[in-house]
Amino acid sequence: MLTELQAQAPNEIVAIQLMRNFGQHNAIMCGLRHARGRLIVTMDDDLQNPPEEISKLVKAIQEQGADLICGQYQGKKRKPWQNLGSTLINTFYRLVFHSRIPVTSFRIMRRELAKSILEYDLNYTLLDGLLAWSTQRIGTVEVQHHARCDGRSGYSLSKLALLALNLLTNFSLLPLQLTSAIGFLVALGGLLPGGYYLGLYLTGQIEVRGYASIIVGVLVLGGTQLLAMGLIGEYVGRLHLNMNRKPQYRERECLGPSAAMDEASAGQRDRRCGL
Repeated sequence: MLTELQAQAPNEIVAIQLMRNFGQHNAIMCGLRHARGRLIVTMDDDLQNPPEEISKLVKAIQEQGADLICGQYQGKKRKPWQNLGSTLINTFYRLVFHSRIPVTSFRIMRRELAKSILEYDLNYTLLDGLLAWSTQRIGTVEVQHHARCDGRSGYSLSKLALLALNLLTNFSLLPLQLTSAIGFLVALGGLLPGGYYLGLYLTGQIEVRGYASIIVGVLVLGGTQLLAMGLIGEYVGRLHLNMNRKPQYRERECLGPSAAMDEASAGQRDRRCGL
């Protein structure tokens, strides 16, 4: 169907086929690399976001002077478990980025913002996190949200939970920092009963030899080891954020003109000219 549409409007439509399903956010990154407009809209293809609402996004980004506008649904026509997954993602988003703006897949951004996030070429992409990393000029506008008329969502509750976990681990070291804090509290807590049993031993109230030393060692060393693992995890997490080189996506075929092609041609021309 996309091939037929592209043939009807070869100068306006770009159709891209990927080698396999790399996930929604990675596919959107591919689309952003090919986008040519000053303003870029992303939306799902299930028509739950009416295309007629795009005009509201355009008006809002011009009036608010924002880099990014997210469409806020007047009433979500989703199943309860989908709302639960969306709430989980938005909770982690606010926790990581200290933002009160809920994120949605129906959004409009300026080309400059899109270009700034395209430097990220790693996997486990989360578009909302990359956008929040690049700008704080984010606004919202109310849009309609319709019920799905056909088919079903590709996002199950487990996939939504995994997306929320990717947000928490890819854009924040909070889980590792939480582990360090727990290890510190356990180590500190181990000193208290350790001191108690040591006092019993010194006053002759423990008759079993070695009991006090074992308890003190298990409590203190166990907490200290957990603390050390958390500190090591801090560095492993930073390496993970920077060294994960799994391919973001791979294109099989691209039909029509695109910004990516224009930039590639310009790069080849510059190399030929020695620039």
